[in-house]
Formats: sequence, C-alpha cells, structure tokens
Amino acid sequence: MSRPGTGPVVPEPLDTDRLALEPLGPAHAEEMALVLADPALHAFTGGTPDDLPALRARYARMLAGPPEPGVSWCNWVVRVRADGRLAGTVQATVTPGLADELTAEVAWVVGTPWQGRGIATEAARALVAWLFGHPRVTSVSAHVHPDHHASAAVARAAGLAPTAERQAGEVKWRLVREP
Repeated sequence: MSRPGTGPVVPEPLDTDRLALEPLGPAHAEEMALVLADPALHAFTGGTPDDLPALRARYARMLAGPPEPGVSWCNWVVRVRADGRLAGTVQATVTPGLADELTAEVAWVVGTPWQGRGIATEAARALVAWLFGHPRVTSVSAHVHPDHHASAAVARAAGLAPTAERQAGEVKWRLVREP
C-alpha cells in the first residue's frame, strides 16, 4: 500500500492462516478461467463465465487501472496454501471521498468446489483489515443480492452490516471506521 496521501492504493501480498492473497497478474488467467467456469457463480450477478481469451482481456483492462483520477483498482487471487491451487478472487475499488478520505467497495468470488469452507470469509476479513490499515480509508462497502445468503454471511463476518441503501436490486453493506 502506498504511504498515506502519496498516491494510489496498490495491492500487496496478504497472508492468512490458510490463504495467500496474491496481487492479480496476467499469468493467473489460465487457472482462474477454470476456477470461475461454473455458470452457477453468476446466479446472483448475471452474465456467463469468461472463456480464457475474454478473461485475459479483462485482466489486462483491470491491470491497466481505472480511467478515473485518484481511483485504485486492487485485485487479488486467493490461493489455498494446503494444495497450492487458486480458489477465487477478492477486489477493492478505492475512491476519493470527502476531504482527504478514501472509501472502498469490495467484492469476492470463490469457485464452486471451494465454497462452504470459509475461504471467502477468511479472504474478505483479510481484505477489510488491509484496507483499514490505510489511515485514509474511512469506510468499506459491498453490494450483496438479498437472496445470496452465503455472500451476506461473508459480509457480516468481515464486519459489514446491511444498510437501507439499494443499488441495482442489491443491498449495500457497510463498515465505517470508528473515529
């Protein structure tokens, strides 16, 4: 992460008890295309899985960064230490807010074979802790489909709480840093 006030927020390797969160790179596309291949992963978000060329192109766009000044796209792949395989992704879009504050919107996805093992929860907790390690990040939010109970459980476990706000039918969950 960059020093406070010195530029964009840059993803760093993150470690948890069972996981290694690696900043996304072009070389991850091939394995991630397999991890993300299940159409069931799109049940609440719509769309279909990207094939390998489309995923490579999407990762290239993500790695090029956002067009908006001051916005940072932070993306990680989630590697399970026990078997060395990739299991999903976590991401944060960090945006300038009021004064010198930053806000972050996070998301996670874990491949179907790895679901139900607490991987998304462990990765999301690490991501939120890392974001709040940056003194300018004042809030973290996520958008969760109201029927996606597993994702709501991940948001809750990461410290976020549902709000009354809705966007595209999804509930906005939020955690605000205590002053």
